[in-house]
Amino acid sequence: MNHSTPRTRRPSDGEWAGGEPAVLVFDVNETLIDFESMSPLFEKIFGDRRVMREWLGHLFMYSMTVTLSGLYEGFFTLGQGLLKMVGDVHGVEVADADVEEIRQAMLTMPAHPDVEEGLTRLGDAGFRMVTLTNSPPNPQGRSPLEHAGLARFFERQFSVETTRAFKPAPQCYHMVAQELDVPPSSCCMIAAHVWDTMGAQSAGFTAGLITRPGNAPLPVASLPQPDLVAPDLPALAGLLISRRRP
Repeated sequence: MNHSTPRTRRPSDGEWAGGEPAVLVFDVNETLIDFESMSPLFEKIFGDRRVMREWLGHLFMYSMTVTLSGLYEGFFTLGQGLLKMVGDVHGVEVADADVEEIRQAMLTMPAHPDVEEGLTRLGDAGFRMVTLTNSPPNPQGRSPLEHAGLARFFERQFSVETTRAFKPAPQCYHMVAQELDVPPSSCCMIAAHVWDTMGAQSAGFTAGLITRPGNAPLPVASLPQPDLVAPDLPALAGLLISRRRP
């Protein structure tokens, strides 16, 4: 795989910065499934549903910290530990029953309401679709994607558990391309977070950003910009379909 630094990419009017993507690689957490569904649990524990966003920000930050430090722990285990840490910060005692309730909620979050329509349009258009998530497989039962009723749309579900490094580490994206036996330039990362699109683009992917609430492009000219930006998945599907060569 080529690990050289790619040129900066900016959104364009109908031209892909790399090759036209053959495989759409979807992030799962927040992109397809709705973390906001857990906000009532955080309101019950902390008295403030906004603490969910604080905890989620820590979860993303510390997953990256663990990888940069050469360490590894599963996403769900890390999330449970961070729940206790956020409790200490707020002076709230988080009981073991609260931790278990959040763990179960992380496994059973619903899909965003727009996702099924968008995936159906892309599937009908003939796109190959896989997922790449920071969440580990669930050997005791169904994956979050299966609980959300979305697994049927994807030919494979990839987890960073294979690489033991969290996104946006380049080996996560290269692993997907290698497993599918396609070059990175044939893959397009679809995510709601710029840190994920940027990581994928730095590994040679193209990228589409879904600007879920609380997410937006990062306007720094020296950094890779998403090839496509849309407010929801049906809108992004329309852009992807319109760019397909006949």
